[in-house]
Amino acid sequence: MTVLRVENVTKALPGQSVLRGVDLVVEPGTITALLGASGCGKTTLLRLIAGFSQADTGRVLLGERVVDGPEGVVPAERRKIGYVPQDGSLFPHLSVRGNIGFGLTRAERGTRRIDEMLELTGLEGLGDRKPHELSGGQQQRTALARALAPNPHLILLDEPFNALDRALRASVCADVVALLRASGTTAILVTHDPLEAFATADRIAVMTAGVVAQHDDPARIYQRPCNPEVARLTGSAIFIDGTAAGDRVETPLGRLPAWPGGASTGPVQVMLRPEQIVPDAAGVAARPIAAVFNGAHYSLTAGLGGLELALQWPGTEPIGETVRLGVTGRCVSYPRAAGSIQPM
Repeated sequence: MTVLRVENVTKALPGQSVLRGVDLVVEPGTITALLGASGCGKTTLLRLIAGFSQADTGRVLLGERVVDGPEGVVPAERRKIGYVPQDGSLFPHLSVRGNIGFGLTRAERGTRRIDEMLELTGLEGLGDRKPHELSGGQQQRTALARALAPNPHLILLDEPFNALDRALRASVCADVVALLRASGTTAILVTHDPLEAFATADRIAVMTAGVVAQHDDPARIYQRPCNPEVARLTGSAIFIDGTAAGDRVETPLGRLPAWPGGASTGPVQVMLRPEQIVPDAAGVAARPIAAVFNGAHYSLTAGLGGLELALQWPGTEPIGETVRLGVTGRCVSYPRAAGSIQPM
């Protein structure tokens, strides 16, 4: 049985259509990353699932129960959904133990549930501290423990690591994911960072302009984005023009194999990830324009005809007046739009 189903949900704010027909299914025990740029509707969708706002049209179901739709709306406090906002929103006057127990009944607070959450989140010995006495990572674990304490059906995390510096962010993110997996909790993590989405999620739902453009496993999302916008949102991408004939595409980099399901005839736009373009003694000659040494690789800009390709060139490979380029793996082909997409 699915934990969550969102069916053709729309939501408008004054003068702006935010959600334009969102469909999303979340299976039990999985972590789904909701990935997209600012303003695409991620947080609006999360708040609607939580019950903090109401859909204009469409339905939201938890299991077989409609919690938002023409049949009626179930209040947020009766949905059994945990919510972790961006800043954690801990109560400053309460201890860690008090924050964790806030959403529990009086009877539940008298059980070992709070101690279990302290143990699960690695906060043993910190139960009497106030939030200002905790590190940023400890505050986030406290917020997660508070959300997990009532045994919710679903946990929603709204960019919970944004306030942390980059080094701490990676470690806290890994800790939180480990806790969610240890508890078997179903979760949706909102993020604008594709690396964070790939590192945490079983499934990624990419949002663009108020809809879920693609919902798939991380590898397929990265290798076979459904359109150029999804390709850009999920990592560095190189676009070149080509001509498709069946499962092959003629390009300035040679005749490349293409993933099935894309444009298969005529003019196309080809998408490659930078790491797919590699040194190849038998490959196409290109002219180095600029190179920055980054240790493991060079950030190399190479000219090929009228194209400028931004590549990751191995740090062990010499860069002379000419480099020869080959391609590994398959490309993705899209119908060529007027004006075509420029390489990036």
